[in-house]
Amino acid sequence: MQHVIRHVVLSLFLIVAFTSPVTVPLLVVSLTASATADEPAPALDPAPASDAPAAADRIDPVLYPDADSVTEHEVVKGGETIHYRATAGTLPLFKESDGTVEARIFFTSYERLVPDGDGGWTEPDASDRPVTFCFNGGPGSSSVWLHLGAWGPRRVEMGDAGELLPPPWRLVDNEATLLDRSDLVFIDPVTTGYSRAMDGVNHHDYHGLERDGRAVAEFIRLWTTRHERWGSPKFIAGESYGTTRAAWLADELQDGHGMFLNGVVLVSSVLEFGTVRFDRSNILPDVLYLPTYAATGWYHGVVDRERFPTMESVVDESRRFAMEVYMPALARGTALSGDDRAAVVAGLSTLTGLDPSFIEDWDLRLWGGPVQKELLRDRRATVGRLDSRFVGRDARAAGQSPEYDPSMSAIQGPYTATLNDYVRRELGFRSDLPYEILTGRVHPWDYSRWENRYVDVARSLRSAMVQNPDLRVFHAGGWYDMATPPMAADWVFDHLELEPADRDRIERRYYPAGHMMYVHDESRVALDADLGAFYDRACPDR
Repeated sequence: MQHVIRHVVLSLFLIVAFTSPVTVPLLVVSLTASATADEPAPALDPAPASDAPAAADRIDPVLYPDADSVTEHEVVKGGETIHYRATAGTLPLFKESDGTVEARIFFTSYERLVPDGDGGWTEPDASDRPVTFCFNGGPGSSSVWLHLGAWGPRRVEMGDAGELLPPPWRLVDNEATLLDRSDLVFIDPVTTGYSRAMDGVNHHDYHGLERDGRAVAEFIRLWTTRHERWGSPKFIAGESYGTTRAAWLADELQDGHGMFLNGVVLVSSVLEFGTVRFDRSNILPDVLYLPTYAATGWYHGVVDRERFPTMESVVDESRRFAMEVYMPALARGTALSGDDRAAVVAGLSTLTGLDPSFIEDWDLRLWGGPVQKELLRDRRATVGRLDSRFVGRDARAAGQSPEYDPSMSAIQGPYTATLNDYVRRELGFRSDLPYEILTGRVHPWDYSRWENRYVDVARSLRSAMVQNPDLRVFHAGGWYDMATPPMAADWVFDHLELEPADRDRIERRYYPAGHMMYVHDESRVALDADLGAFYDRACPDR
């Protein structure tokens, strides 16, 4: 009878072992204890031949290591050697009532070390050392882009538009790392990177503007507490949807946790979605994208460079035309006279390089996808959305929108490969989970609070600035960004309803690159210099 029972138990073990790997170690313990507490187990009948590995040969997956990985490194910036500690690990999101862990958030932190006087290294005084919490957007994006592109001590060497390097790609020291100014914590929100909800917890509990924001705020609170950094100057930095998160967080951290920030860094901002959502009844994006269309046309040589010798010259004229001519024309709709309509068509064509017939066919409405498809149609080429300097080729020149974004395709491979290599080989963090670079598993994303209206977190940023008169904001954008164009950000900042003295605490800088301006070497170096000056102003007594 015992022989039969053990056959049944072993069969159940093998079934569960292949369907629920997490429970395998527990089952192994139970079987072993049963055999040793009783009489020695009789020999089992030989199992039929199978391609499945024997239990002893199987390697159980490692979801999270038993401890965070801590390593030390050096990077040289501006002739100065920076010695730093890197930590790759997770922090729990837990129920306060009973301590049950409901999710784990993966992070990579970099903390500068100073000589301890005995030949070793130690942390500087926390009050003298800022810390910046960084994240990207999506929703559904990990922090890999800012981490290995902009500010981490190592960056991807991938080339740039027209000069991309082939795989395999490599990491090099980042001469524009922000580590000379601030310690850095790169955060992957739940379901991105290695961050996951625990078994039995619905991961969509973290997928929404407020749900995600509260989870990231709790991570920042816990990291700050465990690392004893409440006395440090604190910054948050986000890119794209990460700026949406950052604006909401600035207010949430103050109101929910009493954490007042020194600065908020916004890269390629989207704070009011009405500025970037093309729709028949919303003329605002058509107007605000015009300077980016003009810059793109100039870059690709379809705008008259004798008339506009620099990108800045055509951008300046397009900004004037957008507000003084184009917006009033769109507002008038069919009441626009024939002569005025012809003048608008001619002006748009001159500024962008688009054919007048295309502008007429689209009834003066210039939406992103059709413009990306049309601008270089005679070359059988399309331009990128994240960075319109990049060129793609569809199967057919016909059509209203591109098949893919060539700028996204250019960066996805290099960042994915280098991150997966870097986190294991240099940082020593080993997980068998897939690192979710950019995932759709977070959708549908909850915007229910803004149902039937455009999402607007600019008011949250304004609230934080008004309540904290020392909070400074830095915005960086790229002129070739067809996702979150500079003029859209300007519109938001210019309508923030701040007093003149408060407006001076918002700094704006624009670069001759796209959404991720740091893939352009000159822009990355310029961004670093601008941020250095910003940190000095935000922490004048440091």
